[in-house]
Amino acid sequence: MENKKRRSLREEWGLIWRGVGIIKEIMPGYWAYNLFCILLETFSPYFGLFMSAQLVNELAGACRIERLLILAAVTAGGGFLISVTVRILQGRRGLQENDLWSRIEGFYVDAQNHFQYEHLENPDVVLKRAEINAVQNAFGAGLMRITWSFGDFIRQCLEVGFSASLTVSMLAMTAEGEFTGILGFINSPWAAVLLVALIAVKAVVSMKSSTKFAKNVQEIYSGLAEANTRMLAYMKLEGADMLVFDLNRMVNEEFRKTELRPAWVDKYEKLSIRHEVFTTVSNAVFNILVFLFVAAKAFIGTFGIGNFILYQGTVSRFIDAIARVAEEAGLLLNNNEHLVKIYEYLDLPNDMYKGTLAVEKRDDIDYEIEFRDVSFKYPRTEGWALRHVNMKFKIGDKLAIVGENGSGKTTFIKLLCRLYDPTEGTILLNGIDITRYRYEEYMELFSVVFQDYTIFSFSLGENVAALHPYEEERVRECLVRAGMGEKLQELDEDAKEKGYDTLKRSIGPDYEAEWMQLSGGEQQKVALARALYKNAPFVILDEPTAALDPIAEAAVYENFNEIVKEKTAVFISHRLSSCRFCDEIAVFDKGELVQLGNHDVLVADDGKYRMLWNAQAKYYGGTVEA
Repeated sequence: MENKKRRSLREEWGLIWRGVGIIKEIMPGYWAYNLFCILLETFSPYFGLFMSAQLVNELAGACRIERLLILAAVTAGGGFLISVTVRILQGRRGLQENDLWSRIEGFYVDAQNHFQYEHLENPDVVLKRAEINAVQNAFGAGLMRITWSFGDFIRQCLEVGFSASLTVSMLAMTAEGEFTGILGFINSPWAAVLLVALIAVKAVVSMKSSTKFAKNVQEIYSGLAEANTRMLAYMKLEGADMLVFDLNRMVNEEFRKTELRPAWVDKYEKLSIRHEVFTTVSNAVFNILVFLFVAAKAFIGTFGIGNFILYQGTVSRFIDAIARVAEEAGLLLNNNEHLVKIYEYLDLPNDMYKGTLAVEKRDDIDYEIEFRDVSFKYPRTEGWALRHVNMKFKIGDKLAIVGENGSGKTTFIKLLCRLYDPTEGTILLNGIDITRYRYEEYMELFSVVFQDYTIFSFSLGENVAALHPYEEERVRECLVRAGMGEKLQELDEDAKEKGYDTLKRSIGPDYEAEWMQLSGGEQQKVALARALYKNAPFVILDEPTAALDPIAEAAVYENFNEIVKEKTAVFISHRLSSCRFCDEIAVFDKGELVQLGNHDVLVADDGKYRMLWNAQAKYYGGTVEA
């Protein structure tokens, strides 16, 4: 196991307190409910013990009916009110804790959405995120451990406080009269000093034992984290390939390799049994000593029989609470190792300059983009992904980007959308370096249909609008422009018969029993409609017809100008026949822009474009000779 950095107690507490603050941010009001509930839960048994002691004392003493009735009413009524209040608070707290799992996941997703894009493509960051999830899902470590152990730590501290106050009052009592021998010692202050010393020793031993146990268990958990990550990955495998190629056999073999190793299980069982035996025996021995001590104090007349019940219970709870404070402290301190990883993930730096200039809102949406001697290499790599790219295009232009895999097409788009900044050179918007514009406003200029687009199990309308509420007529218009007109009519007829609203029906079964199933091509049209709904000046289409059949693909090309209208369209495709409708075609090869022009000019030139064109056209009998 890697060496841990030694931290001061203040630093350890700082890690825990930050986690408490994050939970407060994720679930406002949780700590108020939880702490008030813990206070009442801790107070409740002491209230019962105290009132029971008063009843017994009265019964053993004056036995006044009026006082007995008052004590009984207070005991029953107070206990009832406390019990009902605790149940209500526990129910509310339980609902919040159930909701916390998804809220914590949402918190990570929100944090990720604000990361610098390069972190999302960094394998180390992806692995760190997987480790955080694996440890949380398997062992509840990380932020969820804060909700449990911090609350329990407060509970045990309150337990110590309540029980200590009564224990101290008992130790301070002495009986009247002269006693000799062991009873004289019991009645002297030295007996109280000895008992306090023994309790202190017990507390130190319990704390060391609990901390050592928690540390050893944490090491076992850490060893299982990687195996658990692999198990979760295998559990997500599904699809036709699993059946066609009978991949279940291989997956099951790998799954068995990741199961809990017997050595780890045996080690945990031995540690757990040893710890439980030590805790049980030491607590039993101490409880016997406490019982004898309190009984002797009652025997010599220090207090009545009722108070014997009270003090016997409170001293035992005091000793048990000290041990549990140590256990919860150990869990919190060892959980800090996971919190450090979480904070490292959340605190990933975002060095991308955000800019301060407002993007000009033009009625004529007259924008011009220029790449001026732009070169780029990805972080943690040595080779250039793009080299000395120079080009410009204006609003209304239809630009196709073609080239072989690895030629720099996708990198060009990432730089254009400012997911990365150039390593060298400058990208200009209307003559101004795009890094000087406010980042969020610049991003609003682009609608993108990525090749690996995402369709969510939300409603059809929410998938198109990417927000709620949305403009229904506008959603329908965008779906029709994207080629979903006939399908939309079909869905509307089905929805009318069944009493549904088409736009409000879910795509996918994750949230609703009544959901619509769309083909891959139809889902791609929904993604295209989403880009149109945003109504940004620039529309970027990365293989927008890859999942469409030939007829649907041809319809997209024929209606392309109507689809994007006056907007600038940047079109990435491996099918060169689809590029003929574009005003210009940029040809990339090995990270360089090697050709720029329209189809007729490029196909007449003995260059990369004609080579790519002929490689595809020969299957259709349309090659161009040099």
